Order: sequence, then C-alpha cells, then structure tokens
Amino acid sequence: MATIIPLADVDPALVETLLDTAFEPARHQRTAYKVREGMDWLPTLSFAALDDDDMLVGTIQCWPVALTDPQGRAHPMIMVGPVAVMPGLQGLGYGKALVTASLSAIDPRAPLPQVLIGDPEYYERFFGFSNAQTGGWSLPGPFEQRRLLCRAANPAVLPREGMLGPWRG
Repeated sequence: MATIIPLADVDPALVETLLDTAFEPARHQRTAYKVREGMDWLPTLSFAALDDDDMLVGTIQCWPVALTDPQGRAHPMIMVGPVAVMPGLQGLGYGKALVTASLSAIDPRAPLPQVLIGDPEYYERFFGFSNAQTGGWSLPGPFEQRRLLCRAANPAVLPREGMLGPWRG
C-alpha cells in the first residue's frame, strides 16, 4: 500500500505536475486558491503518498487560514487540501491515507478547527467534517455552500458568520 512521507521531501516540480494532472493547470483559478493566497503550506501537516515502486501518486497540503467574523476578529483555522491522487489510482485508499496522516499530525493540545471544500458525505463519514456550522460563512469566490466543511473539537465556539481567507496573524 502507500508509503506516506513528508511533502517537504518531494521535489516541488513533481508536486506541481501531480496537481496539474489531478486538477488541470487552471486549478489556480479555483476559490480554494484565493482562500489561501499568499500563504505557504504547513510542512508538519503536508504529506506525499508513494506507491510500491516509490513513485509519487498523491499529495495533501494544509494551509493557515482564518475566518474573519463580522466584528473583524480573525479565527485561525487549518485548510485541508488539496488532496490530489493521480487519475487512475483514485479510490485505492491513497487519499484516505493522506487525510488521515494530516489530521493525525495536528497537535491535540491545541487543535485548530480544520476546514475544507469537498464531498460532505465522504469527509463526514470518514473524518467527522460537517457543513452544519458553515452555512453563514463566505469565501472569496464561487463555491457550493454544502461543500464547505469544518471539523472542530468544539463546534460551538465557531463563528456563525464570517469570511474565510489567508491567516495574516
């Protein structure tokens, strides 16, 4: 099965090629890119999956973002994704292994809420993400509200409204 290694150990050009293959080169126009614009991914939460031949088959990156509430207070969060797996190898468990590695690497002593844009049925079933708290949240571009998901140790502390964007703290 997959060998999971730190993403920092992979040539960035290989990562970009994989992302282009999985999402097409126009991926930079997606709203998720605007949410994390100008930020560097978090090395301790970002990983790569290698197949049995040590070939790069998947990656996950996590990013520092914040939800800015109507009073202007920034609530730091971790944006999970993109989760990219080579076409033809999707559905074999690479993505699940990558998400598990990232979420497991979050410090349990101070777990920031995690947010992502994805399939609610999949991410809720396997990882506890939900759109129950995100109905009043906005993004800097088009998105499907039902696909904006959050996972938090205490969802009651999440703002009901706000704009998600880069963490500038």
